[in-house]
Amino acid sequence: MQEARIAWLDASEQHAALRGELDRRVSASNFDSADAAADAVLTEDRVEQIETELRLAEERRAHAEHVLLEPGIVAQSGQPPIDLDPLRARFAELDGAAKVAAGEVAECRRRADELERLIAELFVAAAAIAPQRAEFDELANLADVVAGRGQNARKMSLRSYVLASRLEDVAESASARLRRMSSGRYEFVHSDEAGVRGKRGGLGLDIRDDYTGVVRSAKTLSGGEAFLASLSLALGLADVVAAESGGVVLDTMFIDEGFGTLDADTLESVMAVLDELRAGGRVVGVVSHVDEMRQRIPSRLYVKRGRAGSTLQVVAS
Repeated sequence: MQEARIAWLDASEQHAALRGELDRRVSASNFDSADAAADAVLTEDRVEQIETELRLAEERRAHAEHVLLEPGIVAQSGQPPIDLDPLRARFAELDGAAKVAAGEVAECRRRADELERLIAELFVAAAAIAPQRAEFDELANLADVVAGRGQNARKMSLRSYVLASRLEDVAESASARLRRMSSGRYEFVHSDEAGVRGKRGGLGLDIRDDYTGVVRSAKTLSGGEAFLASLSLALGLADVVAAESGGVVLDTMFIDEGFGTLDADTLESVMAVLDELRAGGRVVGVVSHVDEMRQRIPSRLYVKRGRAGSTLQVVAS
């Protein structure tokens, strides 16, 4: 019993000493208590993991030190540090421009998709109106032909075509008059050729000169010959109107000037035609200053100027 008590006392003293030593070491460490230190004890697997990480870190450190010892790195180590603020500002500027460009690209793609959709709708609509379009094109071509455009090679409108048909009748009747007044030299030739610079044709009149056998423009006639042509056209028109109006006759005609440009033989021929018209019941009035015509005109009306004004003098046969 005594030995057991002595053993317990020795154990108690040893426990107290160990406890004191533990408290001292805990106080000297960074742990708050012995239990905290016990919790911090690592397992073998964790210790092995940590050692592996330390070994890798050491290898990376050694590699970095080796790189820093390269001549190029050593030469740059003495240089002043680079100011990165301008580069950062430029990067921010370019990054903003890139974002804006990306937005514009997205908008362009959206518009392209919208255009593709509209084009598809347009094709559908065009296919739907294709029959009406074909009918319109046919009517438009017909309208162009009637108006003297498009495939109308002569550039002659329908109205000009109808008038040209009537003009042929007038030219035929007028040619009979002109041949007689020009002693068989001239006659009219109807032309339906298109004019220069796209001018529409169908209402042209040229002159055939039987002396030369050449068809030439009426603009090449002299003053007296042009008067004969104009008078012949007027008489030819009167003949056609009378023939196509159910017997209605243009029984009165006035001719203003032009006789002064005629030679004696031509004047004689013209007066013979006018005498035939008068003999046929038509009234022909002539305005002229040619004295030679007084002998051929039995009834005359003179206009005389005076200080008090103009007076009329009637001379009747």
